[in-house]
Amino acid sequence: MHYFRGDFVWAGFHGPAQRINETWKHLHGPIDAAFRNHNKNKPLEHQRTYIFQGSNVFCYFEGSLLAGFPRPISQEFPGVPGNLDSAVECHSGECKADSAIFFKGDTVYIYSPQEVPPVKQRQWAAVGNCTAAVRWLERYYCFNGINFTRFNPVSGEVLSARPLDTRDYFVRCPGRGHGHNVRQNATLMAIKNRCSGQSFEAFSSDDKGRMYAFRGGWYFRTDDNKDGWHPWPLSHTWRDLHGAVDAAFSWENKMYFIQGSQVVIYLSDQIYIPVLGYPKPLIDELGVTEIDAAFTCPHSSELYVIRDNELRMVDLQQSPRSPARERTISHSQVDSAMCNFNGLFIFQGPLFYHYKDVEELVSSTEPPKPGNIAERFLDCLS
Repeated sequence: MHYFRGDFVWAGFHGPAQRINETWKHLHGPIDAAFRNHNKNKPLEHQRTYIFQGSNVFCYFEGSLLAGFPRPISQEFPGVPGNLDSAVECHSGECKADSAIFFKGDTVYIYSPQEVPPVKQRQWAAVGNCTAAVRWLERYYCFNGINFTRFNPVSGEVLSARPLDTRDYFVRCPGRGHGHNVRQNATLMAIKNRCSGQSFEAFSSDDKGRMYAFRGGWYFRTDDNKDGWHPWPLSHTWRDLHGAVDAAFSWENKMYFIQGSQVVIYLSDQIYIPVLGYPKPLIDELGVTEIDAAFTCPHSSELYVIRDNELRMVDLQQSPRSPARERTISHSQVDSAMCNFNGLFIFQGPLFYHYKDVEELVSSTEPPKPGNIAERFLDCLS
């Protein structure tokens, strides 16, 4: 991530500043807005960096200014004004199509050349004036001064309970940090420390490759270290979800959370949206009363639930759903389980056990050699 102010730019969460023209030749600060284009359907435009200044736009690819730039914004992005406040790319699936969102004053311009008309104007009063905007791991943030809020890139709805301080989340400053000035007990510190060795209550992955680890009402994103291995409260991504998660799994663009005897479901098309009518009793939704762990494998409707040392399959396409007969596994206790394109993982305490698939799990008479969860999934040193 790059941070711009005046004639300078910072790369990453901390470190020295550089003059903008040391990284982007022919460009001098200050700039108005910038974003990195996302459009895999047009490889020649994908991953271009657009930087806006006054009525002009500069376009760079791998550090080189492309021929024909700078040029008027109105020529490159017809219908988008000059002297912008900020801009951010929006990926297809999170927005209706690959697009760019431009902020100027109290007006938002959504530029999507695949749609008709290509520019739509919106008034997002709740978001307010964004002096900067950024997409970070499928989440969208508006900055105003040193504060930021999270917003829905489709509706403009503000998803943060209150503005937060950039210095506690997006940059590393001495004496600052999320919860730095809050007195915390050892239990909470261990929950939020990914390398503490404390067990995780649930792991989950979806068909998009996103992986999450859940512990004590917090979660870590484990498929990408761009988040800085930051612990987030559940409600940051899944609105109104709080407390410990007993199990989690994904199926057909939905994410299921099991908490005690209840099930909560979220749609995951753009952002995670709670499904109306939930929570529901676990017995009504899945036909079981208690679960230690649950998992689905990619593109499969077969849900596997584990209780003590018994594994049962529930066909999610059936209605009503009921579990198949029990099959015994070699683990007497399981904290969590996850199945993805790399195989099946059983988690117990600080350790994990890797199997090729479900059949190998049920046919094994003893567990394989364990691995360390913190080392394998959270980039911790032994």
